[in-house]
Amino acid sequence: MKKVNIAVLGATGAVGREMLKVLQERQFPINQIKALASSRSAGMKLPFGDRELIVEEATENSFEGMDIVLGAASNALAKQLAPAIVKAGAVFVDNSSAFRMVDEVPLVVPEINPEDVKKHKGIISNPNCSTIITLTAVAALNKVSPIRTMVASTYQAVSGAGANGLKELEQQVADYAAGEKPVASVFPYQIAFNLIPQIGTDTGNGYTTEEMKMQNEGRKIMHLPELLVTCTCVRVPVLRSHSISVTLRTERKISVEEAREAIAAAPGCRLVDDLENKIYPMPLDTSDQDIVFVGRIRDDLTSENGLSLWCCGDQIRKGAATNAIQIAELLLK
Repeated sequence: MKKVNIAVLGATGAVGREMLKVLQERQFPINQIKALASSRSAGMKLPFGDRELIVEEATENSFEGMDIVLGAASNALAKQLAPAIVKAGAVFVDNSSAFRMVDEVPLVVPEINPEDVKKHKGIISNPNCSTIITLTAVAALNKVSPIRTMVASTYQAVSGAGANGLKELEQQVADYAAGEKPVASVFPYQIAFNLIPQIGTDTGNGYTTEEMKMQNEGRKIMHLPELLVTCTCVRVPVLRSHSISVTLRTERKISVEEAREAIAAAPGCRLVDDLENKIYPMPLDTSDQDIVFVGRIRDDLTSENGLSLWCCGDQIRKGAATNAIQIAELLLK
């Protein structure tokens, strides 16, 4: 396979560091690699295999000679630098939400819609982390019978807010154990021993920006323009790996047995479903790996054509870094 020149934009953040780790694990064919970040991170050293990368400041001149740029930076920086990336002839695989709903920008989960990569015009978007995990879990069911509606509740780990989210939960637990009052700065309230039923900002319809992504991105990825989704996103005091409870209604009835067979055979999924023996997906089991675990599959008692399930996946890896690198791998084929 041809070796390529690759840059990681936002390399010092949680997702950027994970991208560097996953590139090594998957033995991505790299000729040259750049670690790019803001000016305040320039000069920092990041481990990469048996060597270190010196972080460079990301500017409009950083992308000459690059074939692929993996984005793990803010929406603002992605929008600012995207024209320079495309002009340099590189393909920008962007993890921010800046371009996800732009019509000419493919939004890709490789296990679901790999063919959409071919439609890119220099930019490909990585979907929202909870969207990736949820759709990876249910895509096989959509092939059996089209999904019409989904009701989802997400239980999102603090690492979804970046490295500082992890630090805040750990510090609050330590403060609590020491009899001190936990301080909240990353999250609006104390997250230790608490749940916060808001992720994202108010969109004006009672739903947050994070909650609307499940419907809007789900429609685009699964090519279901009429898909209806009701979603509630909750931040939970879990370090890593998002969990999602999903109830979906399909065009025709899918039996529990059919669903289990389809999910067990689906790429990127692992069936973990034995309630009697207390076997089901959990964040501790799904962290630091790339498979979405699916279980608690059962009939929905409120709808004839409904099924309920529970899934867990590592949002830093499959929900972000690994999915982006899988997209990059598609570009090489």
